[in-house]
Amino acid sequence: MGEGAELRPIEPWQAEELLAHVERAREYAGPWVPFTVKVTDVESARAHLQHFAERQAADTGRFYGIWLDGTLVGGVLFRIFDTAVESCEVGVWLEPSAAGRGLITNACRVLIDWAVDQRGMHRVEWLVSSRNDRSKGVAKRLGFVRDGVLRESFPWQGIRHDMEVWSVLAPEWREARAEREAAEGRD
Repeated sequence: MGEGAELRPIEPWQAEELLAHVERAREYAGPWVPFTVKVTDVESARAHLQHFAERQAADTGRFYGIWLDGTLVGGVLFRIFDTAVESCEVGVWLEPSAAGRGLITNACRVLIDWAVDQRGMHRVEWLVSSRNDRSKGVAKRLGFVRDGVLRESFPWQGIRHDMEVWSVLAPEWREARAEREAAEGRD
């Protein structure tokens, strides 16, 4: 993950920590990440985390935090995790103090490696508003390919967003990882 960074699940008992993080992230992530607007108190934070704890128990989703020097600064999740069709969707968020450090890219690599190598996922998706250039940049850096646009499919905060669907397939992911590792080995 990088120096001082740690990736681990966020659990319901950490509701106060999640709320404090959301307060710092709300303005930056709120235009794109609904839970950062909907989590407004400890009770809603706990309910959100409980929802994902139940989804993890059912093997249909997961919710991870990124801690930097002991402070929760962002996270990654499997919004959809469907082993029957070997497909999942990754989502991300961050607070502005942690931007530009590669934390999201590195955390996504860990999650996608696990999903592909351990759980047999064939397709990993990334859904993003056409207006969210930062998130699209991460998808590109990770090697995702833009599949298409779901026009005006997501109403959020008074705007109907076009949602872009990006994906990477397991063979593409493995090939890109091998190329990255070979390039890193040459340094």
